Order: sequence, then C-alpha cells, then structure tokens
Amino acid sequence: MLARRGWRVLLLDRAEFPSDTMSTLYVHQPGVALLRRWGLLDAVIASGAPALDTVRYRVEDVDLAAPAPEGPGYGPRRRVLDSILVEAAVAAGAEFADRSTVVDLLREGDRVAGVRFRGPDGRERRARARLVVGADGMRSRVAELAGAATTAEDPRLSCVYYSRWAGLDTGFGFHERTGRWIATIPTNDGETMVATYFPQSRFDEVRADARAAHLDALATTAPSVAAQLEGGEQVGRLVGTGDQRNFFREATGPGWALVGDAGHHLDTITARGITNAFTQADLLAGSVGDAPGDQAALDGFAARRDEAMVDGYQATLALARLEVTPARLALLRAVARRPEWTRDYFAVVAGLMPMEDLLDGELLDLI
Repeated sequence: MLARRGWRVLLLDRAEFPSDTMSTLYVHQPGVALLRRWGLLDAVIASGAPALDTVRYRVEDVDLAAPAPEGPGYGPRRRVLDSILVEAAVAAGAEFADRSTVVDLLREGDRVAGVRFRGPDGRERRARARLVVGADGMRSRVAELAGAATTAEDPRLSCVYYSRWAGLDTGFGFHERTGRWIATIPTNDGETMVATYFPQSRFDEVRADARAAHLDALATTAPSVAAQLEGGEQVGRLVGTGDQRNFFREATGPGWALVGDAGHHLDTITARGITNAFTQADLLAGSVGDAPGDQAALDGFAARRDEAMVDGYQATLALARLEVTPARLALLRAVARRPEWTRDYFAVVAGLMPMEDLLDGELLDLI
C-alpha cells in the first residue's frame, strides 16, 4: 500500500524466501475483504486454497453448522500467502531483500531514522528512512530496539500442536470439550491442517510425547476426525508451541510503528493473527497518508489499532481458557434453535458483528 502510494519502501525478511512458518493459516472474512480490496484475493484462489464456505462447531450436545458469513474464508499455506504479498509489494515498487537481519536502529536524536542490517553475504548495510515498521513477530527485534513498552499483558493460557494430512474430508470446523479444542482447516494441495489445543498447565506433559497427546485429543474430542486419519497420510512433521503470549505493546514512537504480532499478540485459538495483521497494516497505511513519520498520524494509528483489536482479544482470552462454561453452553444451545442465530453467531466469531447485536431480546430471554 505504501509503495503503491509512491513511497520508497525497503522490505527486509530475516528468513530465506519463500518459507513456511508455524501458523493456524485461517484468514477470516474481514481479512478476505482486504485481500479483495488490495486486488490479491484472485491470486489466493488461483493458488488452490479451497474456499471454506461452511463452518461447523461441535461441543457436548451442540452441533452448529452454517454457511460462512459474508462469503468464504481461506486457509492458504504461509509460503503461498507470503509469496503473493511479497510479489504484490515488489510489483508496486518495493525493494525486497530476504536473509537480511536487522542489527540496530539508526537514530537522529530521540527519533528512529532507519535501520542497520546484515545481508546474506554477512556485510552490514544502512538504510535511512522516515518511518521504520516492525512487522517482525511476537519476539520483535524492532520493538526491542525501539524500547516499545508492553501496555497490557495476560498469562499464557493454551499450548497447541499442528499436523498436516492428505486424504481427509473434515471440512472447516471446530470440536471442543473442557481442556481440549480441535480445529480442522483445509489448505493447499488437498491437505488439511489439524490443530489440537491443551491448557498451558499441561505443556510439559504434552510435549513429552506430543504425538500421543495430539492423537488422543483427536480420539476423545473429535472422533470423526480421528477415524479419517487411518485412511489419511501425514505430511511433514508435528509442530507445536507453548509460547502463546497475550499482550499489547506500544504501537508507535518517534519514527517507528509496530504491525501484526510485533505490536499485539494473542492466543492462536481464534486464528485471528493474519486477519489482525492485515487490519493493522490497512490502518497504518490509511493513518500516515502522505506524511511518513508524522507523529500525530502515528498516534492516530495507535488509537485505531487498540480500538479494533480489544474485543477480539478479550474473546480470545475467554476461549483460550478451554472451559466449557454453563453460560457459554446455554448460549450455544439457544443459538442452535434458529439458522439465522447460528449464522449470526459465526459472524461474531469472524469479527463481523459485535456480540451485543447477537444478543437481542428474544435470544437473551432463552439464555
């Protein structure tokens, strides 16, 4: 977006490109809408990422299913999605360098004025800039060097393991019981991502035999998925993490801004990370306009980011506790009574409508 506006943009990626990274993959409908607006959705579809046009959610005696709200979501492999994004940036005029690691920030007084980075040949280079954007993940080096303070933080609540399988027909959906959350996300090449979530308190136990825990979670929580594994083929290795931090950092400072997981990270159980990153990128580009590094514009971005992210953050914390509470079960049982309520519930999950709009008088009376 910035390159399209005519800015000179240097995009640095520490990894060799393209490469995969551990990810829940899913792009919610607001993220899909941004891909469409940016002219990139057709490339995602052409990659073979299937349209996830039906959502299913099973917990205890409740089985919800509905068409995806406002059109399908998508779960492209990261090496696919990232390539589409980088190619679009380069086509817009950005310069891209992979295997390039930021070593330090350049400063003019108290203002960030660029970066010092090491390229693939080991040589250090300098790039001066009116704005440095750290989009470098939960352990952001830019955030560390800029001294970005943590403004809100909550405990780690879950841990997760991911496997990919060929030959499954699970569709897109979720299975839950207290202490377990299962997600199935069809992706490129006819593969399905299968994610199992456990309480953070069990991480040491789970990782001692992660495969056994992964398969047991499927057998006890999503037996229909577990049954398909016998006829499927695992692709790649099982990967997982217990480092699912929940925080907000300062979004901006003099000459710098943070986008995506660098500025705000939340448990992956709601798969909001990619959509949140798209939303923040759009907010930043819209806020700074034609004044890169203008502090008033950056402050505007910071306020808009927090406002856009806070409801999803709180909803994610509630789900990541992995507790099927009587109140939530009562809500789901009520929602299951009408197709329009089920549809609206999934719209809330996707971030398309606030919970208070779902809880109208009649539904609230049933709960």
